[in-house]
Amino acid sequence: MGYLPAGIAFGVLAQVAGIPVWATIMLSIVLYAGAAQYACLPMLSAGLPIGSIATNIAAINLRHVFYGMPLLQYLPEHKLAKTYCLFALTDETFSVMTSLPNESRQALILPLSLFNQSWWVLASTVGVMIGSTLSDLVPHLDFALVCLFAILAYEQFQSIKRYFPIAIAIISLAVASLFTSNWLLLVAITICMLLILARGFWTQRNMTGANNDQ
Repeated sequence: MGYLPAGIAFGVLAQVAGIPVWATIMLSIVLYAGAAQYACLPMLSAGLPIGSIATNIAAINLRHVFYGMPLLQYLPEHKLAKTYCLFALTDETFSVMTSLPNESRQALILPLSLFNQSWWVLASTVGVMIGSTLSDLVPHLDFALVCLFAILAYEQFQSIKRYFPIAIAIISLAVASLFTSNWLLLVAITICMLLILARGFWTQRNMTGANNDQ
């Protein structure tokens, strides 16, 4: 249900940006990535080359590559279903999947992915149909996706009660903001990866040292 306001907001903003109804709906079906779709709108309305848009979208969606790693063993066996689940593994789906018990994940990953994308496509369609009427009544609609991410992060923290991911995210964002604004997300993700790898290496080294001492 969290997709409903964010999807409607995307549809409304697409209509205001002059994106055709069919193109807005196709973006939600073929691209299906909230942050990337929001980022697409100003680039499409400005008439940027497809190559430039594709490069920016790839950078924004780079984090999705890492979402599949902890869930590989829970993917469906059927090739088509497996491919779709990897395609549809968004921030929201990943957040819900990692909150589920391990024994429920394989059975729920496909229906959950279909359910989430259906809501996103429906919400985008409603938004683009409503159009400028809603944008005049509710300003700053583009903040809906940020709110959704904030809620997901809070729910994840409530589930696992670990401060390390939050600390890593804050440090990475702070450091990245010192160097760039255009590639802030990509740089922050890279710093996150390096810090996580460094922590894993340090933990493994300490465990090896403890075993050797025994």
